Amino acid sequence: MSKVLFVMTGVDYWTLADGTEHPTGYWAEEMVAPYRAIKTAGHEIVVATPGGVVPTVDQGSLAPEANGGADGAAEIARTLADAAELRSPVRLEDVDLGDYDAVYYPGGHGPMEDLSVNADSGALLNAALTSGKPLGIVCHAPAALLATAIDGDSPFVGFRVTAFTNAEEAQAGFADKAKWLLQDRLVELGVDFREGEPWAPHIEVDRNLFTGQNPASSAPLAAEIVKALD
Repeated sequence: MSKVLFVMTGVDYWTLADGTEHPTGYWAEEMVAPYRAIKTAGHEIVVATPGGVVPTVDQGSLAPEANGGADGAAEIARTLADAAELRSPVRLEDVDLGDYDAVYYPGGHGPMEDLSVNADSGALLNAALTSGKPLGIVCHAPAALLATAIDGDSPFVGFRVTAFTNAEEAQAGFADKAKWLLQDRLVELGVDFREGEPWAPHIEVDRNLFTGQNPASSAPLAAEIVKALD
């Protein structure tokens, strides 16, 4: 049995360009699909957040239209309610990578607010990349890569990476409201950004780095992480 660390946002808002706070948090599917896959494979999960706060789910991600209908939404909600790990997160500041066999970052707009500037997360990402352990990051969570350029260039420069695209942000109605767009910032960071069709599953695997473009990519991303742990 392996132990997998889920690093999750600790905020319930995302500050827009006009200064207003848009209610958010983590995106349910991006937590639930990998959670189910990793637990079903017999592995242990530990959740970490900045300060050890209990993470907040984006209410929009619980809606039927975000989960293929009412039955899917109910199933997502049940999994979240049963996931005891979400109610007792450890402090990100206290995490020792040596205690874990893989690291996974679910998205939602929350990471755009806190993990994008969190030095502890940035140091953990750099250490995970260097360690060779599976490192999975999906949707908006690659915003956390922006905190990896601690001393000069980020070690992620040149790695193939995907994330929530400008086209998807525009279709979601936030491109003209955001302070910055994730795809633009990742390109500026120096990663080799790869863009798939909007909303379709798309993952990139480059060495031990596994990235997914959007919520639909979280299940195939999780499958790759489970395969890497076997």
